[in-house]
Amino acid sequence: MEEVWECVVNMPWPVKDLMSVRLEFVSLASQPEANVRQLCRRFEISPTVGYKWLERYEKGGVEALANQSRRPLRSPGQTSQEMADKVVALRQAHPAWGARKLRRRLQDLGVTELPATSTITGILHRHGLISPAQSLAAQPYQRFERSAPNQLWQVDFKGDFPLAQGRCHPLCSVDDHSRYNVLLAAC
Repeated sequence: MEEVWECVVNMPWPVKDLMSVRLEFVSLASQPEANVRQLCRRFEISPTVGYKWLERYEKGGVEALANQSRRPLRSPGQTSQEMADKVVALRQAHPAWGARKLRRRLQDLGVTELPATSTITGILHRHGLISPAQSLAAQPYQRFERSAPNQLWQVDFKGDFPLAQGRCHPLCSVDDHSRYNVLLAAC
């Protein structure tokens, strides 16, 4: 017995973008005697969002329903442009100096209310005064460690010192997992 699968071609999936959904919600909610909370449940949005869309539409029309920037309108703690200019000018005069040295020099020059060292680093990055290679070079050393004992031993001579019989060269071997001193020999 052979099964036949029938495909219905005339019923495409409804494709809706966010703006059309918002516009549909607003048009339904604007009807006289519309239940906004019931519409919110139907559209699976919170009443807060629903009323926000209605308020935006009333104030600015369809364009106001578009996504808006979440950036704050003002940032009272933001570093002033004057301070950023001082940092940039000092860095351009001394390209090898980092944020800590720049901050200290500005302090010595009598500049008050200096930003944090990390903020100065951010200013240098924003103005392209720190290259990615410099950032990589400034990363702290990251010690590698093996996941199990005896996978890797580090062997090294630890300098030398004089003895009556001659010079002694201590040889040290350390397990890279446990940091256990496996060998210490006087050579």
